[in-house]
Amino acid sequence: MNSLWIMISSIIIFIIAYATYGSWLAKKWGVDTSRKTPAHEMGDGIDYVPTSPAVLLGHHFSSIAGAGPINGPIQAAVFGWVPVLLWIIIGSIFFGGVHDYGSLFVSIRHKGKSIGEVINETMGKRGKQLFSIFAWLTLLLVVAAFANIVASTFATTPEAATSSLLFIVLAIGFGYAVYRKGVSLKIGTIVGVILLFICVWLGTVFPLQLSVNTWIVILAIYIFVASTAPVWILLQPRDYLNSFLLYAMMAGALLGIFIYRPTIQLDAVTAFKVVDGKSVQYLFPMLFVTVACGAISGFHSLVGSGTTSKQIDNEKDAKAIGYGGMLIEGALAVVALITAAYITKGELSELLKGGPVNVFSNGVGTFMSKFGIPFETGKTFVALAVSAFALTSLDTATRLGRFIFQEYFEDPEKETQSPLTNMYVSTAITVVIGSVLAAGGFAKIWPIFGSANQLLAALALMAVALWLKKQNRSFNMITIPMIFMLIVTLTALVFLIQTNFANANYILVVFPILLFILAIVLAVQGYQILFKDDHKKVGHTE
Repeated sequence: MNSLWIMISSIIIFIIAYATYGSWLAKKWGVDTSRKTPAHEMGDGIDYVPTSPAVLLGHHFSSIAGAGPINGPIQAAVFGWVPVLLWIIIGSIFFGGVHDYGSLFVSIRHKGKSIGEVINETMGKRGKQLFSIFAWLTLLLVVAAFANIVASTFATTPEAATSSLLFIVLAIGFGYAVYRKGVSLKIGTIVGVILLFICVWLGTVFPLQLSVNTWIVILAIYIFVASTAPVWILLQPRDYLNSFLLYAMMAGALLGIFIYRPTIQLDAVTAFKVVDGKSVQYLFPMLFVTVACGAISGFHSLVGSGTTSKQIDNEKDAKAIGYGGMLIEGALAVVALITAAYITKGELSELLKGGPVNVFSNGVGTFMSKFGIPFETGKTFVALAVSAFALTSLDTATRLGRFIFQEYFEDPEKETQSPLTNMYVSTAITVVIGSVLAAGGFAKIWPIFGSANQLLAALALMAVALWLKKQNRSFNMITIPMIFMLIVTLTALVFLIQTNFANANYILVVFPILLFILAIVLAVQGYQILFKDDHKKVGHTE
């Protein structure tokens, strides 16, 4: 099988899905272009800021992508390239796209509040509290995982560290120029993109070498500041400019694949049970947990309902940003899969010693070399791009953790709120706990994060279904993805509990148990409302 045909056919399928299924969802859900969005209704210049669709897509895509759609497909390639590809395509269109678009849309209809607030309206205060705890625990794992990824990348690739720090300064300057000095977005973009690549070049000239733990401390300070600053200062401009870095990387990869046309060498399907030393993995459920971003990811619902919904200028933009953003991530996941599948099993195993990012950067660097870019330059550029997006996901997750923490302790009926609702207190607690977990290492955190993340997706789908039912609209497009993800993730958590208990990793036993219990309670309550309460009347109306 030629990788070019895999890439072309995947993109064509995604385009068709966007034009057909995405539009159908917008119609079924009742998108109203005349309705005022939270960004206009509650604009505060900090979190609620009406934003150009192009800029917001850049922020949203940068936030949801991170290193997830790269790590997952490459790690799951042990099961063969066919199951991974099928899950990416089917998952992105019918699972992840529905999840992302739905989460964003219902949040827009709830004044930009989180999915927890949607559950509060449909399941009550207790349901909201349980979901908020679940989401916050998941975000702690996100902060820990990505802090470790970024710190490790900076330690092993000091060029990326310098470029990232310079890019932060550039983003602040871009935001100030565009939002406060009236520089046009077009001119600002041209200058910003040029300076962005200069930052990349300066990183290769002046690498900054520090240890992993030192970088974790520096990152903790950074995400505290970044997640409490107004979105126009850093979040929006950095993520917008960051998107061009990713687009350039994807364009380079696609052009390289078109010229090189590498043949797939990895087995189409290996085995249902894969044994690697002491590690045993089963295609079900681990494929669907490992490939999260790039198919469906609960973290996306927190991004969509946490930051993106507060910046939507018009409801019609939600389709391009929510559904379209997920399909673009699916395309990136296909590229990641190809970087693992075009080499032999032995070569893949050797490159995986340096981590999935090493496999990806080596592959894309090879593809870029086919149209004249030196391999080492291309590989370094890709590593820098991936680290930049992991950093984006990191501080976005911290901001979301702050939102959820504050919402949990807020009491609208009280004039004086708890100190825990304070922006700086809630951020500090999230940052400290996440950073401590990060010191434990990526390998220990990722499996639990993957399961928690996918279970969060199932619960977010349930929240969308509950809202649709309340609006007397059909939620049939939600039912299958929701039930499937619940089964997959609960099964995976059972495996993780057994494995960590057998290996005496008792701390990593507690997290899965808590997540399992919270999910079961929420799922039972949601089922009773969705399918037992007036079942015949609701869920079948349009």
